[in-house]
Amino acid sequence: MVTNLSDINSLLSSWVRELRDTSIQNDRLRFRRNLERIGEVAAYEISKILPYKNITIQTPLGEAECVELMQQPVLATILRAGIPLHHGLLNYFDQGGNAFIAAYRKHHRDGSFEIEQHYVTSPSIEGRPLIIADPMLATGSSLVLALQTLTENEKPSQIHIVCAIACTVGIEYVERKFPEVYIWAASIDDELTARGYIVPGLGDAGDLSYGTKRQS
Repeated sequence: MVTNLSDINSLLSSWVRELRDTSIQNDRLRFRRNLERIGEVAAYEISKILPYKNITIQTPLGEAECVELMQQPVLATILRAGIPLHHGLLNYFDQGGNAFIAAYRKHHRDGSFEIEQHYVTSPSIEGRPLIIADPMLATGSSLVLALQTLTENEKPSQIHIVCAIACTVGIEYVERKFPEVYIWAASIDDELTARGYIVPGLGDAGDLSYGTKRQS
């Protein structure tokens, strides 16, 4: 249930190259737009496996048999890095609900870290597809915490994770906690540093999208 969208060469592969390339990625507008376009491609691919129902609509010249989604998905993202990816999903699932999670890594002097999560807002996800966007799936800790919070009292019909770069370590961790999850990655790397950063990765997606932040 893991899809590497770069397995087949396409324009998406070029967008990933630009996201990684230090000579290009400091163009914040371009960086955000490439993340947004990856979200759009992922949304289209996800739409192929969502359930639909048949409906009859009226055209100016008669009736037409069509289909529409049985349930609009809830689109979730982890602030702030996930916003461009979330925008791409929302461009396609424009009637979907939206959920936002404020979380970050709190690093310690010994190199370890824990996930601090301070804010979650979401519509009901009961019986609806849940699609969560996070550009970097590294250790998987923040995603698992977000999913545990969102699904604590309600059960979605499907769970999809959309990311620009995923690491195999993080993928395996998420699948242990949520075996039914679908993971859609624009590219997958195998190496994770001792501090939990993906190699070769692309750097800090939040900083590259919105500028460096003050370190607390």
